[in-house]
Amino acid sequence: MEITSFTLFSSSQTFFVALAFTLLCLFLAVLTVRSRPSKPRRSQSDGGSSSSDDKNEKLCNCFCHSNGAVSNYSEPVDALHLNGGTEKQTAVTEIETTGASMMEQLVPEITTHALSYLDYPSLCRLSMTNSLMRKAANDDNAWKALYHKDFTSEQDTVTPVNGWKAYYAATRAVVMVNVQFFNFIRDRSLPEMSRLWLNADYVKCVHPSGEFFSGYNAVVQSWQLAFNWEQGVNFQVRDVRARVLTDMAWVTMKTYVGDHLDTGPFSVTNIFEFHNGRWYMVHHHSSVLDEVEHQNA
Repeated sequence: MEITSFTLFSSSQTFFVALAFTLLCLFLAVLTVRSRPSKPRRSQSDGGSSSSDDKNEKLCNCFCHSNGAVSNYSEPVDALHLNGGTEKQTAVTEIETTGASMMEQLVPEITTHALSYLDYPSLCRLSMTNSLMRKAANDDNAWKALYHKDFTSEQDTVTPVNGWKAYYAATRAVVMVNVQFFNFIRDRSLPEMSRLWLNADYVKCVHPSGEFFSGYNAVVQSWQLAFNWEQGVNFQVRDVRARVLTDMAWVTMKTYVGDHLDTGPFSVTNIFEFHNGRWYMVHHHSSVLDEVEHQNA
């Protein structure tokens, strides 16, 4: 009987049984998915959405890094906190708003000592970089230290009218003119020597021989005679000291003749006056320095 009933089971009934079984499985799967606990959503009262939490976490990390420390601190940061409106941001915003550089934060004495290692061209270039460096490079104490290093430790009590930077520049200009004077003697260049002297009747010149000449024409003729009779002379100039006033300056020094200091020393004094934007020589005095004076000098 059972075999007969199985045989008589039609194909259409088999299809409906399979379809019912498939629908039952699908229904059970849907129930299983719906029965799983869903992930709770965070409301605005619980701290905002996940995206806002991520943004706050990123902002907080930025703040922590800006203070020089790396941490996992995730406290929410509000807009006022980021804009420097709270006390936590005071140290950061103070540096950002003032724009203070390392040079400005140094003690003035340390800054002056650091700049004293620079030479004249380097200090001028430093003042051309930006406003902060210009302020540091124009410091009066820095130029005073540079003056004592390049020229003389004397004149420490001098107070230049226009500051030490202007005084340094004027002294440098006078010293360069004094160097040109000796170059004209080495080259025996009468035209250059004539332009160096001021065309005035009160200029004076005393040569090492003791001859004295007064007035522009007489002084120029004396140099013409010296260049005609003497061969090119190589001078060694030592112990240069310069003093500059508003429109007058004088330079004292010792000179030796020859590469090996064969003759000398000679005591030399040159006096200059400032006219029409340049320095002119108005007085030259050269005399042999005896042994007693040389030891006392």
